[in-house]
Amino acid sequence: MPAPILAVENLALQQGDGWLFTDLSLFVGENDRLALIGRNGAGKTTLFRLLAGQVEADRGRRTVQPGRRIVTLLQDPSVEGFATLADFALAGADAPPAHAVQAIADQLGIDLGRDAATASGGERRRAAIARALASEPDLLLLDEPTNHLDLDAIQWLEDWLTRFRGAFIVISHDRAFLTRLTRACLWLDRGTLRRQEVGFGGFEAWAESIAEEDARAAQKLDSKLRLELHWLQRGVTARRRRNQGRLAKLHEMRAARRAMLGAPGVAKLALASDDVKTRMVIEADAITKSYGGRIILKPFSIRIQRGDRIGIVGGNGTGKTTLLRLLTGELEPDSGTVTRAKTLAGVLIDQQRRLMDPAKRVRDILANGGDWVTVRGEKKHIQGYLKDFLFEPGLADARIGTFSGGERSRLLLAREFARESNLLVLDEPTNDLDLETLDLLQDVIADYDGTVLIVSHDRDFLDRTVTMTIGLDGSGQALLVAGGYQEVAAAWAAQKQPRKTSSASPPARGSDPSLSSGTGERLAERERRGPASGGGQPSPGKKLSFRDQHDLDRLPAEIARLDAEIAAAETALADPDLYTRNPARFTALSKAADELRARKDAAETRWLTVAELAEALG
Repeated sequence: MPAPILAVENLALQQGDGWLFTDLSLFVGENDRLALIGRNGAGKTTLFRLLAGQVEADRGRRTVQPGRRIVTLLQDPSVEGFATLADFALAGADAPPAHAVQAIADQLGIDLGRDAATASGGERRRAAIARALASEPDLLLLDEPTNHLDLDAIQWLEDWLTRFRGAFIVISHDRAFLTRLTRACLWLDRGTLRRQEVGFGGFEAWAESIAEEDARAAQKLDSKLRLELHWLQRGVTARRRRNQGRLAKLHEMRAARRAMLGAPGVAKLALASDDVKTRMVIEADAITKSYGGRIILKPFSIRIQRGDRIGIVGGNGTGKTTLLRLLTGELEPDSGTVTRAKTLAGVLIDQQRRLMDPAKRVRDILANGGDWVTVRGEKKHIQGYLKDFLFEPGLADARIGTFSGGERSRLLLAREFARESNLLVLDEPTNDLDLETLDLLQDVIADYDGTVLIVSHDRDFLDRTVTMTIGLDGSGQALLVAGGYQEVAAAWAAQKQPRKTSSASPPARGSDPSLSSGTGERLAERERRGPASGGGQPSPGKKLSFRDQHDLDRLPAEIARLDAEIAAAETALADPDLYTRNPARFTALSKAADELRARKDAAETRWLTVAELAEALG
């Protein structure tokens, strides 16, 4: 067995009057792909600094295999003191080769000649990625690598890491990113680091089994330790059931919206009803916007009702924030009209979050120094409200300066959600949030009585949250679909060539006919390369080959069968006692579920190929 690239044994680090870590050990081998998971404040970034050798532990040993290179991509890279992003990317005695940095920068679409002081968060992040990847690392430590990146850049980074021959550990809130890339999980919880050889897709089932085991042990503990354990259980146990219930409700809402966006006659009948008229929140009719001769938005119309959750996606510079401002009234359209309900009262949580005074206490932020928080007109005790947002009640008097960046973001969400409103506007709300807080945010959005507008690059978050999505492709075209990111990605791909009406139907997928994760991207890539069956478009009048026709006929049933097998595997994995009772079976089921999903993805991709070919042949 080859020696590990990095080994740390029995590490301990003191923080204040207590210990952040005690007896922490980790071995990182060749080609390890590890997800580091833990709530905000657990010490994930501090652990990265220990692994990188940037800070010294109070106890324990760190060993790096001679000649191996460890490179860290920081969550918030500092460019202070550098004139340009190129100066930042090429600084230091261990700077990577300039030509390698430039090559990656070109692929990421970043101008390294950009003034560092005025560069956006996304531009700084791209420059940091170019520096890190060009350094030829043996081990990459990636701290929230997708923050401030648009969808194209995230896809590029995923593809690069898929081909990467070294090892990496990644901290990320992006579930889609983690699910695609990781093979094992590290869970940092209350100073203890656990490892399980299962990718992020199996993390929740494993975490639930650990939580149940701890809950049984807690019966013998005193009340103080049982209270401490509550925070673990609040974020982990029953999460799968809660998520499934939320998604089932979301699929029903999408189905209703899909019917309204269907055939024009149906849409007109639905929109003519009195109930819909009274529920209308925002109505945009043929609105347009241009800047300096560049078309940002071509004529676009939408009717947003009370209770709608609208996602807005697109690359950087495609006009997402502009559209948001047009809909909310911050900006006037060049042509067309926007009508808003007279009672509309909105709350905006944007990506440039206000820095809260570090000297202030939590109660100052939430309750103006008192004990009671007014939550949309209803009074709640501050300690109870803190529990709702995964804070310990005793933190009411804690200073903001003692909180991590993610904890401050969570506190800001708590403050903003308390305000009286019927419109919630979220601009990149998932940055700096841990996975538990993302689950909490999804719950709050699902229970919110009003309307929600969300700009986000987090594909999984949109798929779990929104009823409709507006996709902006940079040409000024705005595409509206019922569903989340998967649906808009598939619709973008379908628009790339003329489509004819076909008798073929997509494979059945239950109450929500959305494509599986990644199908839209694969379809888009295939259409960029051209038709799968050879050069040029097929000639009308030709028939499908025997094999193509056979696959077109058999694959819907095959996909339905694979769906059933995946559901059975996931049901078995949902057993909270499985991992404790039979860890070998848990691992085998996790691997089998991953293989089934891969087979289903391949089957769906093949079906899409032959269905499109059938349509093109007429």
